[in-house]
Amino acid sequence: MELRRLLHAVVQSFVLLCAIGSCDARFVVEKNSLSVTSPEKIKGTYDSAIGNFGIPQYGGSMAGTVVYPKDNQKACKDFDEFGISFQSKPGALPTFVLVDRGDCFFALKVWNVQKSGASAVLVADDMEEPLITMDTPEEGSISAKYIENITIPSALIQKTFGEALKKAISGGDMVNVNLDWRESVPHPDDRVEYELWSNSNDECGVKCDMLMEFLKDFKGAAQILEKGGYTQFTPHYITWYCPQAFTISKQCKSQCINNGRYCAPDPEQDFSSGYDGKDVVVENLRQLCVFKVANESNKAWLWWDYVTDFQIRCPMKEKKYNKECADEVIKSLGLDSKKIEKCMGDPNADADNPVLKEEQDAQVGKGSRGDVTILPTLIVNNRQYRGKLAKGAVLKAICSGFEETTEPAVCLSGDVETNECLDNNGGCWQDKAANLTACKDTFRGRVCECPLVDAVQFKGDGYTHCEASGPGRCNINNGGCWHKSQDGHSYSACVDAGDIKCRCPPGFKGDGVKSCEDVDECREKKACQCPECSCKNTWGSYECSCSGDLLYMRDHDTCISKTGTEVRSAWAAVWVILLGLAMTGGGAYLVYKYRLRSYMDSEIRAIMAQYMPLDSQNEVPNHVSEDRA
Repeated sequence: MELRRLLHAVVQSFVLLCAIGSCDARFVVEKNSLSVTSPEKIKGTYDSAIGNFGIPQYGGSMAGTVVYPKDNQKACKDFDEFGISFQSKPGALPTFVLVDRGDCFFALKVWNVQKSGASAVLVADDMEEPLITMDTPEEGSISAKYIENITIPSALIQKTFGEALKKAISGGDMVNVNLDWRESVPHPDDRVEYELWSNSNDECGVKCDMLMEFLKDFKGAAQILEKGGYTQFTPHYITWYCPQAFTISKQCKSQCINNGRYCAPDPEQDFSSGYDGKDVVVENLRQLCVFKVANESNKAWLWWDYVTDFQIRCPMKEKKYNKECADEVIKSLGLDSKKIEKCMGDPNADADNPVLKEEQDAQVGKGSRGDVTILPTLIVNNRQYRGKLAKGAVLKAICSGFEETTEPAVCLSGDVETNECLDNNGGCWQDKAANLTACKDTFRGRVCECPLVDAVQFKGDGYTHCEASGPGRCNINNGGCWHKSQDGHSYSACVDAGDIKCRCPPGFKGDGVKSCEDVDECREKKACQCPECSCKNTWGSYECSCSGDLLYMRDHDTCISKTGTEVRSAWAAVWVILLGLAMTGGGAYLVYKYRLRSYMDSEIRAIMAQYMPLDSQNEVPNHVSEDRA
């Protein structure tokens, strides 16, 4: 019995931190900003500690009026007993109730105030000390009934600030404050990293029941976020070590693996029956390895399927919390059981287990994150979540970790936030005709930002003015310029000419943005003004005709004779033909002369050759013989 009490004390005081070299746990209190807007004498910004129950409005803010009840100031009783209601009247700000610390659980105070109709609770500390986190009470059937039903936010404030609020209220001042959770979770980029420190034990009471219910409810949203690459989720499990003096004891051996290095409390708090703590450690280790193996195959979201299926198929109450049942779940999910077994290692070895050693190292807080000392614990962007572990509340916290305008669609669903762009377009610029708006709904509220449409960027302040810019701007609602179609013709005033964006086309006059009116060229004598011309105005142009057989020349704004044109054209053709014939005859004559001369030259040369030798001719032989003596 003495050993049991010792081990229980070890768990409660988180000796696990000693196992990893830090016996002084660094618990970080997560805060939100509380601003007093009136009266002027206490106006300013103050710190407040977020309660670890209810639903903090992560990513948002809430304004209200503070009241301090005359009776039941510690809120340990139902306010109905005192005939007090904090329900806000129509059109009035929400009511924030200030109560004093002491005499009952924090959660009970908030529950009683919530039932009376208030929107938030401020608990004034009763001593001068640094702010602490208001946590839920130890497991109990009475507290369990109301803890899960708390939905309003709460915060602890320091004693001196509480006294200042009470003094202002008693003096007749209206005290207006603003609770702001927008910076409670960092939101640097378009991906959120979050961790869940949990336990596979399903027999630890109300908190375990709430954890198991949360895992089932949140699985769908978690897998959507993970598959889309919007989040990076990592599961973690807390372990503690068995003091060296007890490592060989029967009790320590039943609660620990690896010779006392990694332990978990007995699920039923009964060392003589049921499951042992080491069974929980082994299953925690298996779930870690399921995540590692699934993550290696780029299917990290299968962890959610495994833990929820294991919870349903292998509960402790049905005596199925064992390796055989776990293997069936692993097989059904198509995971590699051999890789998982290799990852788990030998739980009986007197040596460190790399996976569990890494978990113990991770339990120590780093940077702005404190040590993990509350189970379960959710950490979003390295900040510990405070509030009810429920789908809607946790999704709010995760969604508040995205940079504005980068939130996935799941963050903008109706059960998480309201679309502020639906009310008066959020006060932003819009072009109803083209169905364009600068209003963008984000998790933290709407922003007015000129849109990007079909690769065309609109520029402006987003509130009163946005206009298309760059190439292609005329393809988007005509670049915001005038345009109209009539009588089978369409005209637009959109141009890309340096600083000029809108200019009425030829045939129109106006500002080019709101209006372009047809120019009456006939009446204003801008065209069709020759004596023979007859002018008729049309939309965007004009028609001009000539009297008789005259033809209108639009470029010269004059009429010419159709007959004269035909005669001149005929004579031109005749002269072209005659010129062609003359050139052909001249060429034939020259050829004739050349050939005739060549022929006569050859004849003369032949005649002369008969009477005298020519220089170019060999001597003609003499055929007459001479007698010789």
